[in-house]
Amino acid sequence: MKKTYIYNLLFASMLLAAASSCKKALDIAPVDTIEQSQALLKSKDVEVALVGTYSALGSRNFYGGRPFLMADFLANTDAIEWYGTYEELTQTINKKLLVTNTFVDNVWAAGYTTINDANNVLAAIDKVDAAKKNKVEGEAKFIRGAAYFDLVKVFGKAYNDGSPTTNLGVPIVLTPTTAVTDASYVSRATVAAVYAQAIADLTDAEAKLPATNGFFATKYSAAGMLARLYLQMGNYADAAAAANRVIASGNYALTSSFINAFPTMGSTPGVNSTEDVFAIQVTTLTGFNGYNEFYGSSSYGGRGDAVISQNWITTTYAANDDRINAFYDDGDMYTSKYANPYGNVSVIRLAEMYLIRAEANVRLAPAAPIGGRTPLQDLAVVRSRAGLTTTTATLANILAERKLELAFEGFALHDAKRTQTNIGSLAWNSNALVFPIPQRERDANKNLVQNPGY
Repeated sequence: MKKTYIYNLLFASMLLAAASSCKKALDIAPVDTIEQSQALLKSKDVEVALVGTYSALGSRNFYGGRPFLMADFLANTDAIEWYGTYEELTQTINKKLLVTNTFVDNVWAAGYTTINDANNVLAAIDKVDAAKKNKVEGEAKFIRGAAYFDLVKVFGKAYNDGSPTTNLGVPIVLTPTTAVTDASYVSRATVAAVYAQAIADLTDAEAKLPATNGFFATKYSAAGMLARLYLQMGNYADAAAAANRVIASGNYALTSSFINAFPTMGSTPGVNSTEDVFAIQVTTLTGFNGYNEFYGSSSYGGRGDAVISQNWITTTYAANDDRINAFYDDGDMYTSKYANPYGNVSVIRLAEMYLIRAEANVRLAPAAPIGGRTPLQDLAVVRSRAGLTTTTATLANILAERKLELAFEGFALHDAKRTQTNIGSLAWNSNALVFPIPQRERDANKNLVQNPGY
């Protein structure tokens, strides 16, 4: 059987079908289909499937950390010192990815597994109890929209690189893959089309989701993801408006100190901080923090392969910046953001929303700032938590603050692209800074066109 994302999408369903059978495992005939009418019959079935969709989203190969860590590696020039033996990450740090890179393969597979799980939930949405229907649909669309956004960012050119209406993004699949047919071999949609699909999903999610939802997605999770997406597009008015909806909700507050925004070793898994607009819950039962795997030292559950340069730390942060204390010495220097193998992965933090609103208002320079707060006031909120004063809010200062506040959270590559900032000797729009389409997927699906440079 050829390896393709289509089979990855079917894998969980095939396991479910096998597990529910009364036959012994050796008596089960090979299958590549599942009868949809027998899979999700009641509201509870769909709700359980939704929890499974969150689990797929939180895989270490997806929102559990792996694609964000790889983006950091591609953006690195002098902050990360790589001492690992994984060839896939050596290729990434050297900006020389191969089409056979299994980490890239796994990001693609995990992303499309997540999308297919969301599609299964959405296809059965009419089975959900009326009182829960909007919430379930909103959560599934949040997950699908976010997944498409993060896939197109790494597998397609940046939105501002040439024409997004002709540049190729990733395939758009909006119905469950229950059987492998000719129709299953989908071509890549344009970057603009994928962004439009993500916007449609996230906008509908924001409308349907509740304001509070435990540690699951809320309407403000959707608004936060939209703020990030619009910023990446250069749509600053909508970015500021979406970020403002999160801030104005009053549902979130910056933690008292910077390091408290992240789970420390020994902290209780599954508990969000006050500033987590959305986070992936990582527990001993669900897996581990994919960032910690490489950013964490061996004493703190990781491999200790990605060391943070002491020189970079001392030349990047002021001595009185509290964020300089978010690193620890365990023979080498490591980021304290991921010092817990079972600590939650913060996906959207309130601090990012303040910085998005500040940047968008500076760029737009409206007569009245969106949200009623000046860029200086927004910037000061973030900097005061770090123990710093703020006197000016220029675009350069706000972008520098993003580097300080969001370091090693997967933003550096995409910020470089949208601001057209070269990475070392590589141009910001170099083909080497885009993931290749995995060769195993192209072997199975001849409709997938490879990215330039591979």
